[in-house]
Amino acid sequence: MGAMILSFNYYPACPEPELVAGVCPHSDISSITVLLQDDIGGLYVRGKDDDSWINVPPVKGALVINIGDVLQIMSNGRYKSIEHRVVANRNKTRISMPIFVNPAPDIVIGPLPEILENGDEPQYKQVVFSDYFKYFFSKGHDGKKTIEFAR
Repeated sequence: MGAMILSFNYYPACPEPELVAGVCPHSDISSITVLLQDDIGGLYVRGKDDDSWINVPPVKGALVINIGDVLQIMSNGRYKSIEHRVVANRNKTRISMPIFVNPAPDIVIGPLPEILENGDEPQYKQVVFSDYFKYFFSKGHDGKKTIEFAR
């Protein structure tokens, strides 16, 4: 059995949002993240060219589902975690509530055997989730570099 972590994020209005980081670029270490955001916006995902950021406008009543690093590792890269960030709003406070769906701390994560049945080489090694979790929080938000821990 895994764990779900609910977080409440509060981003006060900032007259100079370019001078602060709401949340620095990162990918979630969870299996999936379910996000409820308010109507203010501020969530951006990394573009395919790695140089651009794409706005994720809020949709009333909708949830944002992000694939996390655990799912990328278990799928051997078939499904990719998304790098994202949050930018403060100049005039309004932003509130969001993500739920991170994680494996149990003692679970070993790695590419599933069913994924490797066709002779694919594993792109990731087996790691204990609690070690991955600790590594993420020891480094801070740093793009998608955390996933290199599992290579």
